[in-house]
Amino acid sequence: MILKQHERYLTNLFLKNIIIIITVFVFLSFFLNIFEEIKYFENKNSETYIPIFLTILNIPSIIFEILPFIFLLGVMFFFINIYERDEIELLRSNGIDNLKITFIISIVSLILGIILIVLYYSFSANLKSLYLNIKYKYSNTNDHLAIVNEDGLWIKEKSRDDRRIFIINAKNYKINNLENLEITQLDNEYKLINTIVSEKADIKQKMWILTNVKIYSKDRKTEILDSYEYSSSFNEKIISNLYSNLNSLNILQLMELKDNYKSIGYSATEVSLQLNKIYSLPIYLTLTTIIGAILMFKLTFIKSKFFLVVIGVIISVIFYYINYFSILFGKNETLPVELSVWLPQILIFLICTLGLTKLNEN
Repeated sequence: MILKQHERYLTNLFLKNIIIIITVFVFLSFFLNIFEEIKYFENKNSETYIPIFLTILNIPSIIFEILPFIFLLGVMFFFINIYERDEIELLRSNGIDNLKITFIISIVSLILGIILIVLYYSFSANLKSLYLNIKYKYSNTNDHLAIVNEDGLWIKEKSRDDRRIFIINAKNYKINNLENLEITQLDNEYKLINTIVSEKADIKQKMWILTNVKIYSKDRKTEILDSYEYSSSFNEKIISNLYSNLNSLNILQLMELKDNYKSIGYSATEVSLQLNKIYSLPIYLTLTTIIGAILMFKLTFIKSKFFLVVIGVIISVIFYYINYFSILFGKNETLPVELSVWLPQILIFLICTLGLTKLNEN
């Protein structure tokens, strides 16, 4: 499709403002984040460049999270440029009204949103994963590991005296409980000491209570117990937060994690929420662009850039909390996952529809 001259101009001007706003927030994110990383590593034996490197790795994920705010500010500065150059009247005299201008930049936002979730999100998720992996190496718990895959929940941990290694596998994970549990106890040379098999384990605390237990020793002796206490580094709260930072997983990994959670009987609500938030981003950015355009066409009496930016910040905060509380209902399963993510978009769409019908009114 060949763009007309005014369409190319408006598209380029809009993209230019988006890039400028992103650049500003990249630098802001760097300076705000670097102090946090320096504080984290101040008592750790690490190279001096590590905090800087980690900050750079974390920035793309931060930018992705604030994209709606960036687009709203980008729209506002786009219109500020047009008004300052008196180009709005020139456009109108050539038959390009408010609705057409809004339509052009909205289509650009929609296309950008699709590109962002297809390409940029995977890029930022991979960097976030690298960021967490490097930081994990410097944490105090790097001898412990927990993952969820198609074979259930797997945990590797060391005893407090570092003399034994425990490999734990649970086929099912319910709230506060692990089912069909197997704990393999090894020495530091990975030689088998014994295997503990249990039908169920209460994991509310770090002292797990196992029931219907069989202990198989390396000399093939079997001990049967009604209950058994196992001291772990994990409890239900820690395990349930294994993937609390879902921004480190790309879309394919999120879909795989969702299937893995379902396979072990664990709620995949938060993963579904993350996926729907990603899927809804192009629509959200488009609606944000339309809201920004409506505001700028209706607030022409405000000449101060500062007050316009303040209004943009206030609108962004309102949108943020509308989304936050709706998603909170989804996490609590008060609302269906899809509805909790898309309901705010529907409300914003209705506002946009009302505003667009009056956009060309003087």
